Amino acid sequence: MAVSMDLPTLTLPRFVEDVREVAAPPGRVFDVEWLPDGRTGLFFRALEGGREGDVWVAGPRTRAIFKSKTGIARTVTLRFKPGWSVPLLGVAASELTDQIVPLEDVWGRAGRELCGELLAARTGADVLDRVARVLPLRAGQPFETASGQLARRAVRLLEGGEVRVERVADRLGVTARHLRRAFIENVGIGPKEFARTVRLQRAVKMAATSCDWARIAADAGYYDQAHLIADFRQLVGITPGAFFKRAGGRMPQPKIIMSDFALPVR
Repeated sequence: MAVSMDLPTLTLPRFVEDVREVAAPPGRVFDVEWLPDGRTGLFFRALEGGREGDVWVAGPRTRAIFKSKTGIARTVTLRFKPGWSVPLLGVAASELTDQIVPLEDVWGRAGRELCGELLAARTGADVLDRVARVLPLRAGQPFETASGQLARRAVRLLEGGEVRVERVADRLGVTARHLRRAFIENVGIGPKEFARTVRLQRAVKMAATSCDWARIAADAGYYDQAHLIADFRQLVGITPGAFFKRAGGRMPQPKIIMSDFALPVR
């Protein structure tokens, strides 16, 4: 079930792209998918009974991952905007690529303590409030590095419609090699790999309302339909048709978008 959260008046919208909360009755299977999108996420899981749980960090994916779990009462997921892993988590994004690790492995004792606090939280809003209080305390210094700013500017260009990485580098006044280094450190994958995830995500969104794959391929930035299918197979592991057939039986993942709330963003 989706829950409307009264978000704290901090700066989470600066770093967090969306929040997802899912609750399930006892015995229900959680089907989870993570498609490549260049994002790092923080996952909190409360197990059935409410006394045990865990917090995980999931790095950016180069290939999709699908999991089915039982014994979970609810999950709350914070998905960070690309480029914030270094200041928020204290590690280069490349160290988390294709990894799902306990937060305790990244933060040590502070990660274990946060898990205890989140288990004591009664609502998704409480979970978010506690995370919002902890993240600023964990933020590294300097908070905004030049490479981090460069990577985030490039992300905006690629997600805004620019399709050639070389043109992005030219517009930002750097070499393609310099841009790749900034991307690897701050996003976890290279800019060309990130551009592939942008096309994939566009195609998935368009396919939710259309079955015209040739049109979807053209509008999403692929050369043709064959290019879309080949890319989809490589990144997701199955064809687009098989993916959406599978999606018909999947537990929905309610999403709460941070930009829906009028919060100050510095």
